[in-house]
Amino acid sequence: MRLRNHLGLGWTVLLGAAVAVVVGARGAEAPPVIDIKLPPALATLAPAQPVASWLEAQIALARTGISCGSIDGVSGAQTVVALQAWQESKGLPATGVLDEATTAQLGLTLPALGQLTLAPEDLARLQPLSPTWLGKSQQTALDYETALELVAERAHASPALIRRLNPAVDWAKPLAGISLTVPIIGRVKPAGVAAHLHIYLSAHVLEARDAEGGLIAHFPVSIARMAEKRPEGELHVTVVIPNPNYTFDPAVFPESEEGRELGRKLVIPPGPNNPVGVAWVGLDRPGYGIHGTPVPEQVGRTESHGCFRLANWDAQLLLELAWVGLPVVVDP
Repeated sequence: MRLRNHLGLGWTVLLGAAVAVVVGARGAEAPPVIDIKLPPALATLAPAQPVASWLEAQIALARTGISCGSIDGVSGAQTVVALQAWQESKGLPATGVLDEATTAQLGLTLPALGQLTLAPEDLARLQPLSPTWLGKSQQTALDYETALELVAERAHASPALIRRLNPAVDWAKPLAGISLTVPIIGRVKPAGVAAHLHIYLSAHVLEARDAEGGLIAHFPVSIARMAEKRPEGELHVTVVIPNPNYTFDPAVFPESEEGRELGRKLVIPPGPNNPVGVAWVGLDRPGYGIHGTPVPEQVGRTESHGCFRLANWDAQLLLELAWVGLPVVVDP
């Protein structure tokens, strides 16, 4: 299979308004969100083009709310499971293979790759991340550390893929105004109203479905390391919060030498590098929730202290789907 050449389009980068959010203690101003908007004249490819590679398949799936985690162009386990979910939703055999029937339906109505321009304000928001909990609590925000991290997350991609697509870029000294080739996902619109969420522990998957059982969204998810901390059965959403603070409690991290020395709780400010990422969906079991993560490449591959962890972009989409009282069924 081939990788279709990108069309060198002049994508527009929009910076959304900041939002102030309070969780527990004082809230903080959320970092601006980058959105990639198509010029009207280039809004569609007519007719839709069948996907011609795993990279294009990952991008096409992500646009429908079916996430494989970080887009990397490789048919890894999370990508195969995502494709199977999409195939099943379309009434196709859930093979996880890019066969002829699949590529005929899984088409691109927008170019897969486009150009993103780094603005001065993008670079201005970068800041080092303190290695200590106390240091993190004293930062103005837990924003992106590097331009590569910012671009990769906004493109729903792995940093390694962004490097491969832009081999001439010096990521140690990125310049404002530089044009970068990235996967184009845009702002994903939910395909329906979620009636319930399902978390499948053994598969490390979270899915949102409508009242008829139709698939609305599919995300890889990290689960608790210790089996006794994995809740099963029906839970319910109690709160939906974008850009949350995080309260570091030494009691939750007994392995932390710093926590033992501090002996007190700390409020960690919002940002994509916050321990719960850019979203918190609280559940009706004390201390449990579904949230983002500062390390999206590890979602579904590593384990948490107890909560359910999504890539930040998937957690943001979940914010649009979740509502207080929404049932969350956790299956083994």
